[in-house]
Amino acid sequence: MEADASKKRLFRNTLYLYILTFSSYFFSLITVPYQTRILGPEFYGKIGFALAMMVYFRLIIDFGFILSATADVSQHREDRREVAKIYTAVMRAKMWLTACSLLVLLLICYAIPMFRHDWLLYLLTFSSVAVSAFLPDFLYRGLETMKRITVRTVIIQVFFVCMVFIFLKTPENYYFVPLFTLIGNAVALLFAVLHVSRKLQIKCVPLEKGYMKQTILKSFPFFLSRIAGTVYQTTNTFFLGLIYSPGSAKVGMYVASDRLVVTANTAFSPIADSLYPYMVKYRDFRLLRKISAIVMPPVIIGCIVLGIYANEFMAFLLGAEFYEAGSILRLLLPIIAMTPLTYMLGFPTLSPMGLAKHANISTVVSAVVQVVGVTMLFLTGIFNITTLCIVTVISQSCVLLYRARIIWKNRHHFARKELTNHDTTD
Repeated sequence: MEADASKKRLFRNTLYLYILTFSSYFFSLITVPYQTRILGPEFYGKIGFALAMMVYFRLIIDFGFILSATADVSQHREDRREVAKIYTAVMRAKMWLTACSLLVLLLICYAIPMFRHDWLLYLLTFSSVAVSAFLPDFLYRGLETMKRITVRTVIIQVFFVCMVFIFLKTPENYYFVPLFTLIGNAVALLFAVLHVSRKLQIKCVPLEKGYMKQTILKSFPFFLSRIAGTVYQTTNTFFLGLIYSPGSAKVGMYVASDRLVVTANTAFSPIADSLYPYMVKYRDFRLLRKISAIVMPPVIIGCIVLGIYANEFMAFLLGAEFYEAGSILRLLLPIIAMTPLTYMLGFPTLSPMGLAKHANISTVVSAVVQVVGVTMLFLTGIFNITTLCIVTVISQSCVLLYRARIIWKNRHHFARKELTNHDTTD
């Protein structure tokens, strides 16, 4: 009975996560083509470069809590006192990390002319990212109450879309993009904090000595994993911006292509996100195999079709100026094809097998391959967008291959856990 109820809760949370994700996809389809047509490749590239830079700060502020704290909340969901302690420790840690990150950003903007020239753009983008990092998504995910996150995020997206269409009229208005994001996130944070305090009855509580330090140390491996996992996406844009300048049309082309890849990949994250707390508790590996068999064939076929018509697709979606970006999108499509399997073979599979550390190690290995590959491109003088995309696909393949190898190597251990779970649920 408990397993059946948990599966129903899993289904509801997966459904809400998909509503959340596809609403993001829908609103991106509306706003990104509008932004690219108003801003053009140059100004759109500036925004993309700023967002890529702020991803580093977002990762520092979040520090992997979205994974470690989600698992902790899921395991202690019946003990509200312990959940309150987890919530308090995470929020306090984020305050310290935000203060340190802001100081670093201000020093960068003061010391480097390229950043000083657009300091307002970087400050607004940082503020929107920092406020978003304080949203207690880890709490809702751990408690498996995704409805609140879904409603909140959709409202923010509607606000952002309306503001962009009303006020973004010239390329010089590019500051409005992070400004509207900041306003929406700030309102969402206010309502989230009130809901946690008044409805969920979870408030900040005193912590015993060393509790926050322990929380941070527990999350450190997840932090390394997430840093490594974003190396290709963020560092690629960052390097291209440094080489070609943030306002280069080439950077804008890459940012547009990468944004579509990221948007497509987010369509698969709800599966892993909702499965993660469920799998930690119930270890239902049969369900993972069924989901993989359903998801992978249409994804591969879709990537093949999109690859054939990539240039026409980019021109139709983003405007004629982005026709050549189709060649970049075509190179990055293997990443989309691999992503569903990479997600499901990560924490949802390895954590219940007692092998969660390998999910982190796989992303570190991928990051090392990416860094070594990009370094070789520089040293040999063949660094360009095409070779960068090829190295990126290779590094992302390493994540999937590493995880598949570890699972295959421990397949007997995997089978024993599955059998044990089957016996207990029956």
